[in-house]
Amino acid sequence: MKSKRAAKFALMSIVGGFLLMFAAVTPAHAQAGDQPGAAAAEHGTGLTTDGARKLGAGLGVGFVAIGAGIGIGRIGGSATESIARQPEAVGPINNAMIITAALIEGVALFGLVIDFLVSK
Repeated sequence: MKSKRAAKFALMSIVGGFLLMFAAVTPAHAQAGDQPGAAAAEHGTGLTTDGARKLGAGLGVGFVAIGAGIGIGRIGGSATESIARQPEAVGPINNAMIITAALIEGVALFGLVIDFLVSK
C-alpha cells in the first residue's frame, strides 16, 4: 500500500513541477509596451524552437541519469543479495556485476552525448 502511495506522490510531484515551471514562463513575458524591458517582450513569447530543444535535452539528461542510477542500484542490490546467499560465488558475481555496470554506464554516456548534440 505504501509503495503505491509513494509512486502516486512522486508522479504528482513531477506533474506539479512541470505545471509550475510552465506557469512561471507566462508572467515573465506579459509586459506592457511602455514599461522598461518591453524590447525583450517584442522578440516573442512562449517557448521558442531553441528553448524547446534545450528543454528537451535537459529532460533527456535527467532521464538518462535516473535510468542509469536505477540500473546500477538494482545491480548492486542483486549482487549483494546473491553474495549473501552464496558467499563462495563472490568472484563470478563481482565479474558479472562489473561488466553489467560498465554496459549501463556506456549506454548512459551514449544518451548524454546524444542529448548534448541535439541541444546545439
